Amino acid sequence: MEHPNPEYVSALKKVVKDSPYPAQMQMTLEEIEINTARLMIRLGKRHLQPFGIVHGGVLATIIDTATFFAAFLKLPVDTGLVNVDLKLNYLAPVIEGHLYAEGTCLHLGRSISYTEARFFDDQKNLVAHGTSTLMAIPGKGLLNLGVDKFLLGNKE
Repeated sequence: MEHPNPEYVSALKKVVKDSPYPAQMQMTLEEIEINTARLMIRLGKRHLQPFGIVHGGVLATIIDTATFFAAFLKLPVDTGLVNVDLKLNYLAPVIEGHLYAEGTCLHLGRSISYTEARFFDDQKNLVAHGTSTLMAIPGKGLLNLGVDKFLLGNKE
């Protein structure tokens, strides 16, 4: 089984942690492997809609991120991704606690990839499911964010 360079993974987690939007959402990249990613959002009042449940946009954010990172590690280091299609099914309301997303890359192509994500609450109940079609964007990888080449190991 192929494993990513641990220093590369650490650099990737730091980029996510230091980015403004994930910080605002209280979202962390917990784990990432080839074809999979796991994220967590620590829920708070900022995530609730007026009727006291987590806003659907929060789930859309985490599906966007989980599906992105599920495909990311197989790309060349100078390549990023952008969604061209995002589908989400809400299965149960969430009010508090944590929201976990597990993303899986189902197909990685040279330009188009297809991924899915499942969302769980603290009790491991499936609360949402989604899919994403992603397009590779050369010139938008970690190298373009100033991550040193020595961290990339066998990613070059």
